Formats: sequence, structure tokens, C-alpha cells
Amino acid sequence: MNRIFVAVLFLLPWSFHAHAQAPFYQGKTIRVIVGTPPGNLYDLWARLIAAHMGKHIPGNPDFIVQNMPGAGHVVAANHLYTVAKPDGLTLIGSIIPSLYLNQLVGRKEIQFDWAKFSWIGAPARGESQMYMRADTPYATVEEVRAANEAPKCGATGVTGPDSYLPKLLQETVGAKFTIVTGYPGGQDIDLAVERGEIQCRAFTIEAFFGREPYHTWRQKRFVRNLFQTGEKRDPRLPDTPTVAELMERHKTNDAGRRLSKVLLAAGSMGRPMLGPPGVPADRLKVLRDAYEKTMNDPQFQDEVKKRNYEFDPVGGEGLDRIAKEITSQPPEIIERLKKVLGN
Repeated sequence: MNRIFVAVLFLLPWSFHAHAQAPFYQGKTIRVIVGTPPGNLYDLWARLIAAHMGKHIPGNPDFIVQNMPGAGHVVAANHLYTVAKPDGLTLIGSIIPSLYLNQLVGRKEIQFDWAKFSWIGAPARGESQMYMRADTPYATVEEVRAANEAPKCGATGVTGPDSYLPKLLQETVGAKFTIVTGYPGGQDIDLAVERGEIQCRAFTIEAFFGREPYHTWRQKRFVRNLFQTGEKRDPRLPDTPTVAELMERHKTNDAGRRLSKVLLAAGSMGRPMLGPPGVPADRLKVLRDAYEKTMNDPQFQDEVKKRNYEFDPVGGEGLDRIAKEITSQPPEIIERLKKVLGN
């Protein structure tokens, strides 16, 4: 009996120590929020990452994805910042990076500070383009400049690329567009284009070459591309001028070029995954490490290649640095942004 008692006493500390050392994420579920309806590329990226990331986190937590669309991702971002607990169990899986523009111009619906989110990583940097229905008279940006009636472009909100890129072209090279906002998601904009309600949409090159209906549209020459962002032309759009080329062609002044730099900085953040402010440093490190391992996972990379997605990962530390830089702008730039974004 004494021997049994001694054995139990010996095992108790070991059992307590083993329990204390169990990974935080063991037996837990991580909720991944997506700020768009299902089927959007932001949603598809978030689901793909969620399907692979758990195995790289000690404790192998489960992942669930919840769509929370509204106001061009603002609803999801506000929820993450003001409602979600900073325990490392609630993340946004993929978000439009230009949301910082809402904050810079002081929109009243914004309840977050972009620089204070817990940045985890992004799978790709994202340059953009604008497509235009091919049966319209707008074959080039120059024809848009000369048109008596501005083409109508669809947008989900006021600070996504579908909204700010047409406005940037108006501000820097004099190409006027009418922005029709309020669409729930990109698919709704595309349907409106097919119905002939609107003629154009600006969004990422990745999405344009990554899925339907764009594969079919390109085959049928239903749309043409008017312009693209980026320092140089994308190999898939060799005949489409960059914004920089257009500004050079039309002799945009220095103030316009500085404005362009701030507006186009979102491309360097891609489709980031992030957590609420204040996630404990040890858990944030676990998440960042797991994200990096996911990006280097051969099975994950094979799936990315199969889907023809862009792949140029950015780490959490890099995103954190970019977020702080782009939200620190001088007053003159803020005032110019307010004018462009209609604040």
C-alpha cells in the first residue's frame, strides 16, 4: 500500500507538468472571418489557408470559416477590432488591404486603427487592373478622357480598388468614371456588367486570371483591359499600360504622383491574415510561424499552383511595418485623399 502511495505521489507532479505544458491550441477551434460572401477570391484564399494551417500549429486546432460581408470589408474589420477577444482564436483570413484609406480620411464608420492589428501574413502581393466591356466605345484611357458620357464602374464600397482606382485616374490623368457603389461583392458587380447595367470594374490581376467568369470572358473577348497598377506591365497584360505610364504620358504633377503612391501602397499588403490588437506575443509568434510553414508546405503550394493563384508571401513583421508606414501621412496628403475619396 505504501509503495502504491509513493508511486502516486511520484506521478502527480509529472501529470501536472504534462498538463501545464499542453499546447494552448490543443482542443481549440480558430474562427476565421471573411469580409465577403462565399466564392469571392478573398473567401477562397481564406478557406485554402485554413484547410492547411492547423497542422502547423502545436495542438492541431480545428478551423472554421465564417463569412461576414458588408461595407467593403468594414463590418468584418470593425468586428475583429472591437468585438473579438485578443486570444488568438479569432482571425480575419483575408481582407482588402486598402481599408486604411477609410481611417486616413476619418470616415465615421471606422472603429479600428489599422496599425494596431496583429498581422500574421499574406500569401501574395496584389496589383490591380480595370476591365471594360468590349462593346463600349472606351477602348483606351484616352477615349475615356474624351468621352461625353463617363463609363459606369461598379464598387462594393468607397475605398476598395474598384472605387479608388477609377478616382485616381480621374485625379491624375483626367479620365472620368461614374462609380456605382453598394454591391455586396465582386460577383454581384460582374453580374451587373453582364446585364449591361455598368461597364467596368477595377480589381486584382490575380482574380482576373484566377477564376470564372473571366476565363470565359477572355476567350469570348467580352472585356478588354484599360490599365494596370505595378511598377511594370504584368506579362499576362503586355498591351495594357500601367498607371505610372499614363501619368508620364499625361504629365501628372508631383502632387498627383504622391497621391498615387499612397493609394497604390495597398498592393504591397496583398490579401493579409490578421488578428485583433493585443494578441499575446507567444500566440502571435505561433500563428506567424504556422503561416510561414503553411506557405512553404508542398501540398499547399501544389494547390495554389493548381488554382493559378498569385504566390509571393509577405510575413507578419513586414505587414506590421507597412501598416504603420502607410497610416502615417502628412496633413496635405490627407486633405487630397479626402477630396479624391469624397469625404
